[in-house]
Amino acid sequence: MEKQTIHSLAEYGVIEAVQWLKLGVETIGAFIIGLGILVSGWLFLKALLARRTTDFTAIRLTLARYLALALEFQLGADILSTAIAPSWEQIGKLGAIAVIRTALNFFLSKEMKDERAVTSEKHIDRRAEQGASEK
Repeated sequence: MEKQTIHSLAEYGVIEAVQWLKLGVETIGAFIIGLGILVSGWLFLKALLARRTTDFTAIRLTLARYLALALEFQLGADILSTAIAPSWEQIGKLGAIAVIRTALNFFLSKEMKDERAVTSEKHIDRRAEQGASEK
């Protein structure tokens, strides 16, 4: 029977704490995705019932914001996993997942920025048209 040292007990305690923290962060990320789906679904349903189906950009941006936030939490959980990954194979898998999630978040953020710019441009054009018609 192997005698446990204070060091090994402390290491076990840290690993357990990080695993629980990782689970909590992943749960928060999943909750945010679920909340985003509910909010966006509600907005979509309201738009359908009001027959405002011409432009769903605002709804897409709402969902995109939730997804971007959730991806940040999921990436945080991945980073926590690398702190306790016992093998290079697991570290490699976590690294690949982190790269994929980072790329998804980058392109999602870029799309949100582009959509906001287009939406702002449309809003400015409408205001200019309204101003011209009032004269």
